[in-house]
This record gives sequence, C-alpha cells and structure tokens, in this order.
Amino acid sequence: MSGIDYEAEYNNRARVPGHPAIIEGWAADAAAFRETAAMEADFAYGPAARNRIDLFFPTDESRVERLAMFIHGGYWQGLDKSFFSHLAAGAVAHGVAVAVPGYTLCPDVGIGDIVEEMRLATRVLFDRFRVPVAVSGHSAGGHLAAALLATDWGANGPVVPGAQPISGLFELEPLIHTNLNAALRLDAAEAARQSPLFWPAPAGRRLHAWVGGDESGEFLRQSRVIAEDWAAAGVETAWHAVDGANHFTVIAPLADPDSAMTRDLVDLATPA
Repeated sequence: MSGIDYEAEYNNRARVPGHPAIIEGWAADAAAFRETAAMEADFAYGPAARNRIDLFFPTDESRVERLAMFIHGGYWQGLDKSFFSHLAAGAVAHGVAVAVPGYTLCPDVGIGDIVEEMRLATRVLFDRFRVPVAVSGHSAGGHLAAALLATDWGANGPVVPGAQPISGLFELEPLIHTNLNAALRLDAAEAARQSPLFWPAPAGRRLHAWVGGDESGEFLRQSRVIAEDWAAAGVETAWHAVDGANHFTVIAPLADPDSAMTRDLVDLATPA
C-alpha cells in the first residue's frame, strides 16, 4: 500500500468539483419528500442532541412489517439526516418502512462512540417494531452499516441480517494519512479496532456492497476486499460498481423505486 496518495484517494470533494450543487440538491429533494411523506420526525433513540431518527412509512399507518435504515455519510464529521430523507422513497414505495438516523459527529466523539450510537438506534428500532433491520449507508454510513452487520446481537439473534454499504470504508488505517484525521483522531490501534474488515465475519448474514464506478481506486478496493474476504468466511456477499457514478451521485438510485439498488435493499429487508 506504500506510495499511494491517500489524501487524493479519499478527498472526494476535490475529486468531484460539482459536489456543492449535488449536496444542495440532496437538501432540496429531502425537504420536498418530507412535505408529502407519511413520517414520524425526530423520534428519540438516545440522550444526545443528534440521537434522533426520522421514520418514513409506506402509508399513513405506522404498522411496520419490513424495515430498513439508511445511515448518512460525511466522514463521521459532517452533514446530518435532513439531507437524505428522499432516499427513503424507493423502499417506501415497495412497502418497506425506512429509518434515517442522526448521530453525534467527530471530533465531539470518536468513531467507536458513533458505532455504539448506531447500535443503540438499531436496538431501539428492533424493540419497537420487532422486525429485523436491513441497513444501508453511504461512505462513513457504509462503514457503520458493516459494523452493525458484524455486531453480535446476543439472544435477539441477527437483528441486522443484511447490509448494503454504498461507497463504504471498512479499513480505516489509510485515513490516518489524510487531513480527515484532524477530526477523527485515529492512531493505528484505534483504526484497526474500528475497521469492520478485521472483525469476525458475520457468517450466514448478507453484505451487498455498492460503489461508484468513477470513484478512486481506494474506494473500489475497499468494497471489493470486504466482499471477497467475508465471502470466504461464510457471508453472502456481492459488490457492484455503478457505471458513471461518483462518490456523490452513487446514492441517487435509492430514491427510485425501480432501480437495482432499491430492489436490492428491499430484498435485504424481506425475510427469506
């Protein structure tokens, strides 16, 4: 891995000069979706200010038989759930309720603390609706989705039977060598501890990784390696590089009920 310019590989905003307009589009589309969606806003799952979930339902009734969760990105240090409401639209159209949680950002907390917040959110959702939670997530959210899939949920069994990380980060050591680490504050030991790639693989569960075909070699490698390594350890895996998609446009298909990405998430949320 020596000789790689990690700053260039992981600086997605520099790689996509048009990202401000894309992010503004997310905010506008999310706000428009909330205007018409059947939803419960800011459901509290924990004590921190950002420990809130927006819940989107297939109908005005809140009965939930299938449940997915989408975790936003921002390198664990930016953005919030309000930018991503519209990404629930695809799965909701298929009768799947979608939870979009927030979480406390670095440097106020560490990545391990965010993992624990997402575990708490998942437990609260499972206890409320008593159905498994299929987890999708983008970038840092893809890391968190994989972490939830690999969590030992104890007597409850596989609370998260399937995960759909999109442009996920599963090996964190390279981030130490970037400006991102000013807020993440990772050292080699903590980076290894928070890397799902190095955790015991969740055999018998499902990981379907997606990544933009136009993303950096490192992002392509991250998705490919976790899919290959976990498959060898008994996880049902797949990984897809979306032609023409960059780090910011790759999540757009989740808003489309007819997209392959949406259908994949609906499949993960549907009991066998």
